[in-house]
Amino acid sequence: MKKYFFLFIGLTFFIVACSNDDNQITNPTSTPEPETVDVTSQNFMWQAMNLWYFWQANVNDLADDRFSTNTEYTEYLESFEDPESFFYDTLLFGDDRFSFANEDYSELVSNLSGVSQSNGLEFGLGLIGDTDNVFGFVQYIWPDSDASTKDIQRGEFFTRVNGIQLTVNNYVDLLFGDNSSYTLGMATVSNNTISDSDKEVVLNKIENQVEDPILISKTLDVNGTKVAYLMYNRFLSSFNEDLNAAFADFKAQGATELVLDMRYNPGGSVNTSRLLASMIYGTNTNEVYIKQRWNNKIQEQLSDDYLTDYFANTTGTSPINTLNLSRVFVIATGDSASASELVMNGLDPYIDVIHIGETTRGKNEFSITLVDDPDNSYIYNSNREGSINAGNSWGLQPLVGRNENSIGFYDYTSGLNPDIVLGEDLSNLGVLGDVNEPLLARALQEITGVSGKFDFTVEMPANTFTSSRLETRLKDNMYLEKPLQLNK
Repeated sequence: MKKYFFLFIGLTFFIVACSNDDNQITNPTSTPEPETVDVTSQNFMWQAMNLWYFWQANVNDLADDRFSTNTEYTEYLESFEDPESFFYDTLLFGDDRFSFANEDYSELVSNLSGVSQSNGLEFGLGLIGDTDNVFGFVQYIWPDSDASTKDIQRGEFFTRVNGIQLTVNNYVDLLFGDNSSYTLGMATVSNNTISDSDKEVVLNKIENQVEDPILISKTLDVNGTKVAYLMYNRFLSSFNEDLNAAFADFKAQGATELVLDMRYNPGGSVNTSRLLASMIYGTNTNEVYIKQRWNNKIQEQLSDDYLTDYFANTTGTSPINTLNLSRVFVIATGDSASASELVMNGLDPYIDVIHIGETTRGKNEFSITLVDDPDNSYIYNSNREGSINAGNSWGLQPLVGRNENSIGFYDYTSGLNPDIVLGEDLSNLGVLGDVNEPLLARALQEITGVSGKFDFTVEMPANTFTSSRLETRLKDNMYLEKPLQLNK
């Protein structure tokens, strides 16, 4: 019988969960023990979450004194046959909206780097009236994707997949299932009424696709003011140099204002958010960008220097190109989360952050990737692939801490509220990056002080209950990339 040992963390050492045959006494004449549930995965999950989970102290089943004997612990694990339900239904704190698990940690790691199977279509989903029927509308399309070669564009609507009406019960399988292709049934909207059309668009998902997060980067000349415009759709560290190059171009064009469009940005790398903030504000490495707060048992093992992130003067490869701005105009909505909100909160003590749009998603916690590698305190390290338990492929992405800005503010779980309220209008989504697109036009109006001819009345609010980005494994995750430095 495999035994699982619960050893609790002290101030200077970490849990090791193991099967130790040397500690088992075998009696050849005894009756064989009955077959038990293989709970290798459950053991890993409990041990890793007991150590790292931000709300460990708030979950009774993760308490350090939950079990009095190893036998009690083993029997507890064996009472849960399904690792997935064990993680979601037993180990998570009730208010946790964002922690998740993946049965294949390699897929999880790949997703965090931005790699996915995609047709390049990004869209929002809303409900049709008071029914359970669902419609979709195109928000943007990845360049050089399958969708970019098809007759479909921003602002178009669809209601069907493979001839089947989308509903709250089937949209996940039809749009985000294992299907490598599907046919969208398009629709039109008139007088607040959505109607099916005969138009159909076949889209093919391609493996190993990586979205360039910089959808638009250009400098606008607005009444003599040079305004940099950046539509940035995810915080991916593999594009840090491209991001820095975009700011080099803004500087070369003489930009003195910036409109940072993160209306569809669900988050990503904490370090990339730090680099972006430095490109906007400045490169004083003595000024605090954010501070981390972990659970008590981890917090006391991390140095103050590790817990504090300062503004950066280099990407790690090249010097930061900064605009040294005293204000920034940020377009953000309910689809803006985690690292997007982190940039706004981290900059707020230093410059004027003018938020145009809607209340953001409200995610101030960060996560790390955990795998069954107890000798490395369960932290995933690409250099330790051979040390990960080959018999357990589960990976966890739990919330392990929250970020506070330099003055200690972190309380935005209900979202960051806009200074200028303006939602997207389904009847007039406009062309992204065009000076007449409503949200950008409103930002430019604020910059120039010229009211112009625009009527910002929203006729058909783009109310969504989810989007294509939030249905991916990467979704609204905010994750740490720097190696943990523990006081051992």
